Amino acid sequence: MTRTPASFRPNSPRKTSNLPVLILPVQLKTRLSQGHPWVYRNQLGETELPQIGTGSPVEVRCGSFRAYGLWDAAGPIAIRLFSARQVPDYPWLLERVALAWQNRAPLREMAEATNAYRLIFGEGDGLPGLTVDLYGQYAVVATYSEGVATLKDWLVEALAATVPLKGILQRSPKRKGSPAQADEDMIGRAQDEEGGKLTALWGRLPPRDLIIEEHDLKFKANLFEGQKTGLFLDHRENRRFVQEWAAGRSVLNCFSYTGAFSVYAARGGATEIVSCDIAPQATAAAQENFRLNGFDPDNYEFLAEDCFELLTRYTQQKRCFDMIILDPPSFAHSKKQLYSALRGYTRLNALALNLLEPGSLLASASCTSYVGPEAFREMLAGAAAQAGKRLQVLYEAGQPLDHPVPAHFLEGRYLKFTLNRVQAVP
Repeated sequence: MTRTPASFRPNSPRKTSNLPVLILPVQLKTRLSQGHPWVYRNQLGETELPQIGTGSPVEVRCGSFRAYGLWDAAGPIAIRLFSARQVPDYPWLLERVALAWQNRAPLREMAEATNAYRLIFGEGDGLPGLTVDLYGQYAVVATYSEGVATLKDWLVEALAATVPLKGILQRSPKRKGSPAQADEDMIGRAQDEEGGKLTALWGRLPPRDLIIEEHDLKFKANLFEGQKTGLFLDHRENRRFVQEWAAGRSVLNCFSYTGAFSVYAARGGATEIVSCDIAPQATAAAQENFRLNGFDPDNYEFLAEDCFELLTRYTQQKRCFDMIILDPPSFAHSKKQLYSALRGYTRLNALALNLLEPGSLLASASCTSYVGPEAFREMLAGAAAQAGKRLQVLYEAGQPLDHPVPAHFLEGRYLKFTLNRVQAVP
């Protein structure tokens, strides 16, 4: 267990006197007064800045508006704002953690057992730059800036005081690119890349064979390695929804990772399931998840290859399915990559539509935060036109309740999921 430094103990709140005060351009007042938590470095104006250490609390003023946040010396986001009333201290953070825990109560009270979800979703829970994922009695903490990392010890204390846990963990990131790139990637699935060594900040490390429950299904959660521990928590309710449409259908699950969508389709009564992911280790994990839930992997097909190449080959073979699930990784990690991302999504969905006859279903998702819901729907229409078909949107969803999106922070809406019926061109 990591001891909390004396300077961060709950009985040593940060003082509000003698804080650096930053005067922001008045045109930011409306956005900030609505609650937007970010101040970009290029929004600071031309005022000469005082020397401020990363993680230092600052006060910002913008006309009659004022708020308190933490300073970052590097990256495009200079200040993350936490409160319009006070500098963040331990009692304040404890209250935010308790509120987040309370807001997830419906997940713990569901008839179908579920014990894995996002406990703290950064800006969505008023704690910008911080996330905490819960896997049974183990919490995994992630911080997305050096400034916010100064709150980690308080966060550990607050989690231990609020949630019945055996361990509070952190995996050292292996992020690619510059600190600015990491800043831009922070929304949603920013930590999809493989992480480094798992350490216990409090309590003990989990077993390597940790099993979690989701809607009465069981999945292996490897907190030591791999992307997102083998389970994308944000798709929990979408997986449950797909189950209701799987009965009697042949299903192709592309970018299947460890097979969660496929397991739900199996429970829903799919007659055939093909799961494809480029990583052989993911394919092996998918087979293990089938076994955990009483499904013989030998009765299903698991492929380790590029999904674009698979869809192209199946098109040449004129193979068809009744339902195709597309949940690719993010195609854009910055705004500059938006155009290429939309081209990639269009090509992917058009290829899938070649394998779907009218009346079949396409479940298509995107976790790219730079592609908004309207742009995603437009992409689907374009992909359908390329395939000589039409799409009827039967269902559209964003993130579940453990990934809340504040009205004042629409950037937090990164996940798009649609279920579409394929139609012939009239």
